[in-house]
Amino acid sequence: MRIGAVLLLLALAAPAPEIRYFHYERPLENIPQTAGQACLALDAGVFPHAEPELADLRLYRNSTETAYVIQTSASTAAAKQTIHPVNLGRRGGQTVFDVDMPAGNYSDLQLDITGHDFIATVTVTGSQAQDGSAGTKIGSYTIFDLTKQKLGRSTVLHLPESDFRILHFSIAGPVAPDSVNGLSVVRLAATHPKYVMVAESSSVTQKGHSSVIEFSVPANTPVDRVAFAPGPAPASFSRDVSVSAVLTAPPKPTDDAGPASPMMNFSGNLLRVHSTQDGHRIDEEHLSVEAPQADFNAPTKWTVTIDNGDDAPLQFDLVRLQMLERSLCFDAAAGAGYTLYYGDAALAAPHYDYATLFKPQANAAKVQAGPEQPNPTYQPRPDDRPFTEKHPALLWVALVLAVVLLGFIALRSAKAA
Repeated sequence: MRIGAVLLLLALAAPAPEIRYFHYERPLENIPQTAGQACLALDAGVFPHAEPELADLRLYRNSTETAYVIQTSASTAAAKQTIHPVNLGRRGGQTVFDVDMPAGNYSDLQLDITGHDFIATVTVTGSQAQDGSAGTKIGSYTIFDLTKQKLGRSTVLHLPESDFRILHFSIAGPVAPDSVNGLSVVRLAATHPKYVMVAESSSVTQKGHSSVIEFSVPANTPVDRVAFAPGPAPASFSRDVSVSAVLTAPPKPTDDAGPASPMMNFSGNLLRVHSTQDGHRIDEEHLSVEAPQADFNAPTKWTVTIDNGDDAPLQFDLVRLQMLERSLCFDAAAGAGYTLYYGDAALAAPHYDYATLFKPQANAAKVQAGPEQPNPTYQPRPDDRPFTEKHPALLWVALVLAVVLLGFIALRSAKAA
């Protein structure tokens, strides 16, 4: 009860949003002519002039605040489930084993195989029960470890969406049974993540054996991955990538307990293999690097460095910084006018019942935001701070005068004594 009362008092003490105190506005377009759920995909242009994590973002229908929820597109990262093989052995010169799959749909499988410098073909057959009946052939896939050729390693099987309870694997190639430790399966996501561009560049600088691409990212703008679009040649490569982000301006003061980190570093690998080796066709690509979550409330300089080793530098059509799509959803009245407002540092993030009870609809209308423009009715918030906070220097002057006065009185008392 006491905590609830404190929260209520804080909510009452927090500044209330008013249209006249927002610096910026963006009118919404294509509002549907029938009432229902509508969603706006937020572009990167909203973030620099808004507060961190869009805390001051408000939606108004005319002069009435409208409740909304922001949904972030699902990340590709998901928990992996490891499954151990059964009936592992050799048959007909091939390594074979079975796996009991969990209920539900799955797609990509990651084989856990030890060893280096090999190419093998994995044939996968599925069935619903281990009753000895012939299974359904799902497909044949190439796995490889081309470490000596500096082309990396891949033991991923890109199966079509399947729900077989029993999978049978036959591996033709230099993979012994004792090299097979099991496999990992990732559940299929209901939707694939969508990304929004933050910045892009085709300007690459060569520094020694490295290719360097630099970006400037405004304050408060999230970056969730770095995506690469290399040219057609070479057809196969494996290059290590390192990425750093450094503040280019002093961070804004916050109420957090600790200071924000002034920089961030992470790394990854770019892999593309399109070739035929020992009669095996290999087609594998990994052309993006996921970025860890970080909040920068000041502009940052991003530096992407690709280590080419002794190979010729890669030629890139584009390199992009991207963020996961954030969609602002609300219940739209038929044909009504709505405007986004932001740019009021005094506001905290809103808490709407609508967000708690929200259920996304597949047929939600897609609306767009017009260009950002200054709020024509903007005026600065009045300074409601106490007099001592507005004029801290006067407090120190008063303290010095008090000390001098007390010293003078003490001196007079000492002389009188």
